[in-house]
Amino acid sequence: MEKTYRLKVAGLERELPICPLNKKMSIAAFIMFSDVELTVACAKELLTRVPDFDVIVTAESKGIPLAYEMARQSGKNYYPARKAKKLYMSDPVAVEVKSITTANRQTLYLDRHDMDALAEKRVLIVDDVISTGESLNALKELVRQSRGKIAACAAVLAEGSAAERGDILFLSPLPLFFH
Repeated sequence: MEKTYRLKVAGLERELPICPLNKKMSIAAFIMFSDVELTVACAKELLTRVPDFDVIVTAESKGIPLAYEMARQSGKNYYPARKAKKLYMSDPVAVEVKSITTANRQTLYLDRHDMDALAEKRVLIVDDVISTGESLNALKELVRQSRGKIAACAAVLAEGSAAERGDILFLSPLPLFFH
């Protein structure tokens, strides 16, 4: 029988599979993809907790469903920082990031047009889970380079010690599992 963690968030419950990260630690895998009910409920709840903002920024790819739904419910635009340069990007800006769930360093890119759209705006940075804060730091740097103003940083879950941070808004803590 697969080990799971019962998560309660935004009035819903989900069983998350516990996956080994390394020899010492496992994490509960939180995946919003294809769970429309969870995405809608979490977006609605997060929007009640965040300050006024003009636009949303997130990292590709797991943050996109949440950012889209928050944008849809609020009527504000959202901009995903991509993990690869795309042909349509004009003068993309790049920031490197090392995520807990990805083996290699990655780069997040925002198109110059998107960067210009963030200038002088109150930017809400959102993600599904904040753990080490590396992706969050990369998004903050993209917002800084765009001359945007960070309104807040928000996530559905704060994993491990991220739940103790005072600079993020989140709906529920998510424990780490040590062995």
